[in-house]
Amino acid sequence: MTLVFIILFGLMLVGVPVAFAIISSGVAYLATNGMSILTLSQRLIYGLNSFTLLAVPLFILVGNLMDFGGISKRLTDWAKSLLGWMPGGLGIVTVFSCAIFAALTGSGPATVAAIGSIMLPSMLKSGYSKESSAGLVAAAGALGPIIPPSIPMIIYGVTMSLSIPAMFAAGIVPGLMIAIVLCLVNVYFSFKNPEVRKRAGEVKFNFKYSLKMFWKALGALGLPVLILGGIYGGIFTPTESAAVGIVYALILGFALKELKIKDMPKILISSLKTSTMVNFIIAAASLFSWVVSRSQVGKVISKGFISMVGGNKNVYLILLILILLVVGCLMDNVAATLILAPILIPIGVALGCNPLHLGVLFCICLVVGFVTPPFGYNLFTAVSVSELKFNQVVKGVIPYVITEVVLLVPLAFFPDIILCLPRAMGFSY
Repeated sequence: MTLVFIILFGLMLVGVPVAFAIISSGVAYLATNGMSILTLSQRLIYGLNSFTLLAVPLFILVGNLMDFGGISKRLTDWAKSLLGWMPGGLGIVTVFSCAIFAALTGSGPATVAAIGSIMLPSMLKSGYSKESSAGLVAAAGALGPIIPPSIPMIIYGVTMSLSIPAMFAAGIVPGLMIAIVLCLVNVYFSFKNPEVRKRAGEVKFNFKYSLKMFWKALGALGLPVLILGGIYGGIFTPTESAAVGIVYALILGFALKELKIKDMPKILISSLKTSTMVNFIIAAASLFSWVVSRSQVGKVISKGFISMVGGNKNVYLILLILILLVVGCLMDNVAATLILAPILIPIGVALGCNPLHLGVLFCICLVVGFVTPPFGYNLFTAVSVSELKFNQVVKGVIPYVITEVVLLVPLAFFPDIILCLPRAMGFSY
C-alpha cells in the first residue's frame, strides 16, 4: 500500500487531475497484487451504480437552468430593494443571495460564479473595496454545499448509508448560522468604511419597488420550497425532487421569457461537462475506497488514530477539523468524502459521536476548506469572476475564513446545534 499512496499523492502534487491520480494508484494496487485489470472497470461501474447518485447531475442541471435563466439576478434585485439602503446592506444581500442560490444549486463554485458576477459590480459602486467584496463572495459561496439541497451531502449520505433528508435538515441551522455571522462581519467592516456609509445614505427604501421585485423573484423562491417540501412531505425522494426541479426550472424560465430554445444546447453541454467530471471522481474514489477496505489499511489507520487520541472524543473532533480543513483546500470534496469518510467517521462513532452530527460537520469542514488559502476552489472562482489577482482575493477572504473556522468550534462540541432540527422533524438520530 505504500506504493499506492506514493503514486496517489505524487501525481496530485505534480498537478495530475484527482480522478486520474486515484485510478493510477488503483491500477498499481491491482498490478502488485496479481489481480485482473477487469476488476478496475467493475469497481468503477459499481461506484456509480446508485439510484440516489442520479440526483447529482440532475441538481447540476437545475442550477444551470436557474443561472442561465437569469433567476439569480431576480433574487439579488429583490434582496437589494430590501437592504440596499443600509451600511453593509449589499454585503448582506450577497450573503443571503448566496444562501438562496445555494438552495437552488447545491454547489459552492456555481454560487460564487452566479452571485459574484451580479453583486461585485454593485458592491464596488457602493464603495466596497475590491478585496473585501471578492473575499465575501468567496466565503459566502461556502453556503452552497451546506444549505440543502446539497450535492456533497447526497454523496456523503450514499457513502455512509445515512438518510439524505436527515442530512439536508441537519444542514439548515449551521448554514444559517454561517450566513448570519458573515453578515455581521461584513456590517462591521462596512461601518468602518466611510465611503460605504456615505453611498448607503444616498439610497432610500421604496416599499412599492421592493414588493414589485419580490413578485418577480417569487417563482425562484418557490423552487427550494417545492424541492424540500416534497422531500419532507414524503411526496418524492431526493432524486425525484431533482427531476421535478428540472421541470419547474424549465417552465419558470420559459414562462418568464428568460430561457430560450437556443440556450438549451449550451446549458446541457455545461451540465454534461460538470456531471461527467463529478461522476468520474465518484467512480475513481469508490475504486480507492475498495482498495483501502481490501488491504485493511483503514483498520490500521483507525487503530492508530484511536491510540493517538487516547479514546478522547474532544481530541478526535479537533484532529478531524484540522485534517478536513487541510484536505478541503487541496482535494475535491467528492473525492475527499469517498476516500476519507469511511476511514475517519467510524472512529468517531466508536468514540460515541453521533453519526449524523459527524456527517454534517464533515461536509462543513470540507466546504470551509474550499475558501481556505492557498488552494481553496472558491478562491479561484472568485479570482475569475472579480478579475483580481489571487493574493488580493486571499487578503479579502481571510477575516471571513477565520470567522467560519471559529464557528466550527461550537458546531463540533455542541452537537444539538446540528441535530435539533432533524430531531424536531422526527428523524431518529
